[in-house]
Amino acid sequence: MTMPQQIDATLEALADPTRRGVVDLLRRQPCRASDLAAAFSVSNPVMSRHLRVLRTRGLIEEQRVEHDARVRLYRLRRQPFLDLQDWLAQVEAYWTDQLGAFKAHAERSK
Repeated sequence: MTMPQQIDATLEALADPTRRGVVDLLRRQPCRASDLAAAFSVSNPVMSRHLRVLRTRGLIEEQRVEHDARVRLYRLRRQPFLDLQDWLAQVEAYWTDQLGAFKAHAERSK
């Protein structure tokens, strides 16, 4: 996936408030799907759909627990968020340049 496609996929996944909430919870610690479903008062199948979107967009990964193969923990993946941060830094740099040019123009006009 190209960088613009990854950014699009990340933003699309994060457009849903429940999925943003899942990301917020996973920032604190890895969680089981059932714990996430309970935290948002949604059914397990509904949470499973949200997790699938986050997983297919590369924002989270699942890990099986050693002592119980039925249990999966979900955790954030760092790279998609770094890519988003880099893109936002480029946008911010544009605005910083624009403000700098405006300041220079205003100072010349004095």
